[in-house]
Amino acid sequence: MRIGVIGGGSFGTALARLLAELDHPVSLWFRNPALAQAVAEQRENPEYLPGFRLPETVHCTHDIAAAVGAQELLVVVTPSHVLRAVMTQARPFITGRPYIVSASKGIEERTLHRMSQVLVDVLGPECSGRIAALSGPSFAREVAAGMPTAVTAAAVDTDTAETVQAVFRGPTFRVYSSTDLVGVELGGAVKNVIAIAAGVSDGLGLGNSSRAALITRGVAEIARLVAKMGGHAQTVSGLSGVGDMVLTCTGDLSRNRTIGVRIGRGEDLEDILQSMRMVAEGVRNSVSVATLARRVGVEMPITEQVRLMLHEGKPAIQAVGDLMRRQSKPEFWS
Repeated sequence: MRIGVIGGGSFGTALARLLAELDHPVSLWFRNPALAQAVAEQRENPEYLPGFRLPETVHCTHDIAAAVGAQELLVVVTPSHVLRAVMTQARPFITGRPYIVSASKGIEERTLHRMSQVLVDVLGPECSGRIAALSGPSFAREVAAGMPTAVTAAAVDTDTAETVQAVFRGPTFRVYSSTDLVGVELGGAVKNVIAIAAGVSDGLGLGNSSRAALITRGVAEIARLVAKMGGHAQTVSGLSGVGDMVLTCTGDLSRNRTIGVRIGRGEDLEDILQSMRMVAEGVRNSVSVATLARRVGVEMPITEQVRLMLHEGKPAIQAVGDLMRRQSKPEFWS
């Protein structure tokens, strides 16, 4: 299948490499023309995924028309806050009826849309049945290294989910299918926020029990939001829920956890962000997820405390204390 991968960061590069090794011809689009040329010449991404050679069947380009034109499947791997702008740029050059796979995780701040909803906004409702989300515990470097990985491909249409499943599935990349697009996308967005909280806990030196509590109660926050938004509770216990949460909250390669650790150690957020090359989605999404939760009437206390720490300067230790002093509740409540 002819595939265009839109976004030449670490995960986009890893997916392009994976798909090319599965014998798909791939065009990989870079926002930065200099990086596109460097990767084309060096056959690896020196900025975002050094050490992993790209097959010759990966065509690297800064030309959005060349990346998306005449493709049978498009994989969108941009930061969530620029997905609308990039796909608006790409739209005039998309031909035929390609499948569209979102590997971007987040909630758009202005509209509070999930990424699949943004894609429908940009590309039109006639595309909705051919839009899928790919999500689950998957660090780019580990995918590129061929370490066994399992993810979920979700789409409203079963045939679309199973088509994406077949395209991506390989010897080291196992893909499950789902029709719960809502649950899969919300899990991918919220886990980044909770990972910042888990990192803060580790940065404060609060121990393993605290981290486990944050992960578990973070899963509960996702479950309440998913149920309210029409998703399925079972999805939250799967790869795009618990699986991705565990990885992002505990893995040393997690950008969101790393930010949390540094916040817990007393560093300033702006200094942290300026020192990082790659985007940590949880920073922006702490605002959009918290806003969505308030709009639909879902209580998400960990998410709210992360928002306050990152965007209103609340001291981390005070946020922990406020979480612990909340009114007692049953463990499971809606």
